[in-house]
Amino acid sequence: MTIKLRENERLDELQRNGYRIIQNPEKFCFGMDAVLLSGFARARKGSRVLDMGTGTGIIPILMAAKTEAAHLTGLEIQEESADMAGRSVALNGLEDRIAIVQGDIKEAGTLFGAASFDVVTCNPPYMIGRHGLLNPEAPKAIARHEVLCTLEDVVSQAARLLKPGGNFFMVHRPFRLTEIMVLLRRYGLEPKRMQMVHPYVDKEPNMVLLEANRGGRPRIRVEKPLIIYQAPGEYTPEIYDIYGY
Repeated sequence: MTIKLRENERLDELQRNGYRIIQNPEKFCFGMDAVLLSGFARARKGSRVLDMGTGTGIIPILMAAKTEAAHLTGLEIQEESADMAGRSVALNGLEDRIAIVQGDIKEAGTLFGAASFDVVTCNPPYMIGRHGLLNPEAPKAIARHEVLCTLEDVVSQAARLLKPGGNFFMVHRPFRLTEIMVLLRRYGLEPKRMQMVHPYVDKEPNMVLLEANRGGRPRIRVEKPLIIYQAPGEYTPEIYDIYGY
């Protein structure tokens, strides 16, 4: 299918099933955190998946390639990003499996209804508030800072949207781990699996991947650390595998 690119947009290869994605580096491009989350998340055959704050749709597209989920929905508040995501879905011929919905995470429970999904994923804004932001309305600021939604908004809506026994997957920063754990339990999402991500084997982690279960019993498994680089500019075999190289 031929899809028209708008000003400053480009097509990037995803190394999975021949899929490609439309991005605009002037606005926002997906990062490694989204790719790692798509590799960490699990979706059983026939399941329904929601990605909150989907941006350019990278997580639903990668999960469509990697899982047998029956249907995936990407929720995105920014019109331009939602438009790019929708065109990427069409470009890859995935309209029957992926839907892109423009809307607010804070209203997700109303948009879709309670207990509508088996899996919810989210790569939320990491930074608190607007401190230091020159333009809080800019797409990159909205993606990275809690301008339009908070961590509690994300967790509370995930809990509402998940079916009993459903799973929530999120990538975040370790410096907010205590806050994350408190919020997950407050909203009935029991932390079940955690993996720290380190840039190098001798460096402290700069990302954390988490899985929580709605109504699950207390018990968490901490997986072995995921190391990004084995040498400058050279990924570890685990990262090459996640990227599909």
